[in-house]
Amino acid sequence: MNREQKTQVIAKLSESLSGVPSVVVANFAGLTVEDTEKLRSQLRKAGVHYEVVKNKLAVKAISDTNKSGISAYLKGNTAIAFHKDDPVAPAKIIREFAEKNKNIKLIGGWMDGSVLDAKGVDQLATLPGKNELRAQLLSVLMALLLPLYAYCKQRSTKQMKV
Repeated sequence: MNREQKTQVIAKLSESLSGVPSVVVANFAGLTVEDTEKLRSQLRKAGVHYEVVKNKLAVKAISDTNKSGISAYLKGNTAIAFHKDDPVAPAKIIREFAEKNKNIKLIGGWMDGSVLDAKGVDQLATLPGKNELRAQLLSVLMALLLPLYAYCKQRSTKQMKV
């Protein structure tokens, strides 16, 4: 890879990481090609970007940002995962995959200006995702509105009978 290509990779990664709510760093040493493709497929379905980039290039891409703290985790066989909107999705999917495949480990990450260690990323993975939160909100709203609807319907039928 020549200098111009490296500069392009750094610029592309820096642009991709700008504005994301979280970044997850995973060590994938020992992961087979077949398992990597399975993981990438699951991440792709959820809209998660999963990139294996040379560690030095990744460090340069984040060096002038508030994500520079994760450079300590960019050693060895590492990959970064992020989602443009959902801060929980990358950690959740990789954690679920790691439960079945011990060759990938969440080693660190970043969320809202804070660097997370492996335990922090594991806690992040246990939080409900964006869609789960939406479903919970809808169920609460439905639980509140359903009795009101039933009451209004009952009142309208009583008025029609009179």
